[in-house]
This record gives sequence, structure tokens and C-alpha cells, in this order.
Amino acid sequence: MCLLLIALTSNPSQKLVIAGNRDEYYDRPTAQARFWENAPELLAGMDLRAGGTWFGVTRQGRIAALTDYRDPASVQCHAPSRGELVSNFLLSQEPPAEYLDRLTQEADPYNGFNLIVGKADELYWYSNKGGTRTKLTPGIYGLSNHLLDTPWPKVVSCKKAFSNLLSGGKDVSPEDVLSILSDRSVPPDETLPDTGIGIEWEKILAPAFIASPTYGTRSSTVLLITANDQVTFIEKSYAPGSVLSTTRHKFQIKPTLPPKEHGSVS
Repeated sequence: MCLLLIALTSNPSQKLVIAGNRDEYYDRPTAQARFWENAPELLAGMDLRAGGTWFGVTRQGRIAALTDYRDPASVQCHAPSRGELVSNFLLSQEPPAEYLDRLTQEADPYNGFNLIVGKADELYWYSNKGGTRTKLTPGIYGLSNHLLDTPWPKVVSCKKAFSNLLSGGKDVSPEDVLSILSDRSVPPDETLPDTGIGIEWEKILAPAFIASPTYGTRSSTVLLITANDQVTFIEKSYAPGSVLSTTRHKFQIKPTLPPKEHGSVS
């Protein structure tokens, strides 16, 4: 993902809302979100080049999402795929804090990233460009290609729209959230960050929804989890200038049972 919005327990009936845009080159092969054939508990898209994903949820309520950290001067050409950081967490049973603590010892080979992992009631952020893991407290967060809540124009504007949408206390519709992600307005040049890619690319990448001849928003995803653990997951996939498909899934989170101790009688 290149833009994530997170609302944690800010709505009485929806305890978690996560929305995001995945921006990528149009020629990178991608599978739309589905339950994976080799991991039927996991709902996510798939990067068909490297095999990982950028945003997913499991039937047990494990959640993970990733954004790249934009720093072209430090890019390693042969670094491992960051998408495996998402799928590795989702496919494991490791507690999120332990997963991130272990990752901090293994993160150097990866290019810069931000990682969100956890469940609706225990969500963490970590960046290999920003130090220790942080448990998210109730509130609204924005994340693009820098650290959490860095006030880039699209982060500021989308967080404001997201907050306004959630402020009424009513149920949030996925369509209303998707409309925030579809904003193509370009901020003034003087408000743009300088990340080392030149002003023309800064302008191309500045909107929430990106469109250019070769690179742009490939999908928009909304995840809602209600107070009674009902999951709604909607993904819109795009080709240049058009919507390719819309995928919708609903399911109830299944409780994770503790492993049985050896010798126990059921």
C-alpha cells in the first residue's frame, strides 16, 4: 500500500476501519483479493512476481498491511520482497508484539517499510526506518511512504475526511470510505515533500489516487470489523482509466483456540 487510513475504536458499532490504496507499476502482475488456495484462512491479494501481499486478514482476525518507505538513496536492488512481511505474519500464530520484536533483529536486509500487524483490539505499527514498535491507541491514523502520521498533504486531507466521516457515530459504508481513497486532487507544489525523486514525480505521487501512463493506484481496499467481530472486506481493482473489478467478502471472525496440552482429556 502507499496510503493507509486506520480508525481504531472510533465508532461504537465498528471497532476497526482500515482503508488503503496500493500504488504500483501497471505491468507488475497481481492477483485480486481472494482466499488463498494454499492458505484458505487468508484473504488477500497477491503479488504474482514475488509471492507476498500488501494487505490481508484471516478468518481468525489477524490483520497486516504494508507501505513502502520512500528513500531512493538507500534502495538495495537485491533486497528481499517486503510483501513477505505481511504474509508471514498472517500465516503464523505468533503474537504481534513478538513478531515485531523478532523482526527488528532481521529488518536490515529489507528496503524501507512501514508494517501494521495485529488484531482489531491489539494493533501495532513498526518501521525499519523509525525505531521501536508502537501499539496503536484508540484514534485515527494516516500512513503513506514515510513514518506514521507524517503530515504529507494527502495524509492530512484524507485523515480529515476520514475523521469527518466517522464523527457522526453512525455505521460507515465502504462506499463512503472508497470515495476518500478516490481523491485525485494535486496539492500545491510548495506543500509537497522532497523525497529525492524530483518535483515532477512528487506531483504524480501526491494525490490519494494516483494515475500516470505507467504507474498508479492498482487497488483500493476497505476492511471493517464490527463490535461483534463481523468482517467486511471490499477491494476495487483498477487498470489505467477504468475499474477492472470489485471483490466483496463478509465473514465472522472465528476464535483462536489455545493448543491442547499433552495428556489432557476432552
